[in-house]
Amino acid sequence: MIGCSRLAASLLAVVAVSAPAAAQSDYPNRPIQLVVPYGPGGVADVGMRIMAEKLSIRLKQSVVIENRPGAGGIVAAKAVATGAPDGYNVLMTGNNNAIAVALFKSLPYDIVKDFASTSTVSFFDLLIITKADSPIKTIGDIVKAAKANPGKLNIGTINPGSTQNLAAEYFKGVTNTNVQIVPFRTSADMATALLRGDVDLMFEFFAAAHGLLSDKKVVALASTGAKRSSYLPEVPTVQ
Repeated sequence: MIGCSRLAASLLAVVAVSAPAAAQSDYPNRPIQLVVPYGPGGVADVGMRIMAEKLSIRLKQSVVIENRPGAGGIVAAKAVATGAPDGYNVLMTGNNNAIAVALFKSLPYDIVKDFASTSTVSFFDLLIITKADSPIKTIGDIVKAAKANPGKLNIGTINPGSTQNLAAEYFKGVTNTNVQIVPFRTSADMATALLRGDVDLMFEFFAAAHGLLSDKKVVALASTGAKRSSYLPEVPTVQ
């Protein structure tokens, strides 16, 4: 069995921005489209919108977000890879791109050769979250509940192959528990399901769950980072 310290070290998401080619010398002289391979409201969308706002000021050109969720990021990556190599269509890349290479026999692009990485934007820890009134209060409670009622505990994630989804699968394997992992198309859909009681837990990033945490509708049981996060110092790590 892989120890929880390995789990903590592994469940980090890195977000980078890539473009299909170098920009022209007078770049940018028109709006830039930043393609995000996830739906609105998630950590990628929120983070890219913050960055787009700052970039628009610095570059004196609009940076427009286009959400293209689906197929583990393949839809978004293909759209940028087949677009004009002029630097005006850029892609948010991350764990999803490495995951897609492992999941699919072939892809309609080469993530290494067809893109030029421009900048690392951020790293994130995942949070394991439940409803505020849930009887589950700790990671130990999750394991106990799962082993007491095999197959009955439901864990929400976004689409299959996402960092959240694989993190939940990894947690299932590490803890040797029989739980049901329920994928949703967007973070908003997953949060609604948690509040409605359709799932018992969800694996999600802070940015996407910030509103619910602030309103005390949900609580974070643990983070997957190697150390406690500065924005949630009261939340222990899975270690």
